[in-house]
Amino acid sequence: MSLIVQENIQPIGEFGIWHISETREFFLSRLELTSKEKARYALMKGRLQIEWLAARYLLHTLSGRPIRGKLFKDEYGKPYLEDSSFHISLSHSKDMAAVIASPFVCGIDIQLIVPKIERIAPKFMSQAELNAIVNNPILHMHIVWGAKECLYKSYGKRKLDFKKHIFIDSFLLTKDSGTFTGTVKKDSFEARYQLYFQRYDDYILVYSTQLNKNE
Repeated sequence: MSLIVQENIQPIGEFGIWHISETREFFLSRLELTSKEKARYALMKGRLQIEWLAARYLLHTLSGRPIRGKLFKDEYGKPYLEDSSFHISLSHSKDMAAVIASPFVCGIDIQLIVPKIERIAPKFMSQAELNAIVNNPILHMHIVWGAKECLYKSYGKRKLDFKKHIFIDSFLLTKDSGTFTGTVKKDSFEARYQLYFQRYDDYILVYSTQLNKNE
């Protein structure tokens, strides 16, 4: 089904969503994987392989390049695109893949909405974040999870505790899209982020852009 969303973000950048209906062969024939990507792909099983390929093909599609730019990872595993000054982030879940690119530090997360989120919410949400839920707890919890995934990716150095180091400001869930803010605080590092969420049928998309940083 291919690219279903391609939108600009503020102040600059864009994100896209790909609905995955293609086969492995479709993506493999259009992606020249690096040796490290081939090794990583070989370790994955089943549907995850297709999701992983789709995210990379979406990144290539959004780049507008006739020849795919190589996707590398830094020492912490954070992805970056060859010969690009833009920050990038990738995500995938079941039949959807999502990518964001911006000159500002950014993160993106897309996920299928499932009821089991209620069982695990206390593991990643603080009591204050749980108390802020007014309605539609399943959707609200997914938005917070997506936001924390975005900020974890934005921080990019791993070793973040979702409850101790990532804080999501309270927001009202009154419609299927909206904006809110969050913070990453660990040791001397502190950064604020603008967050955006949008529901697409049975999926929730969240993305972040960094506002400021103190180290």
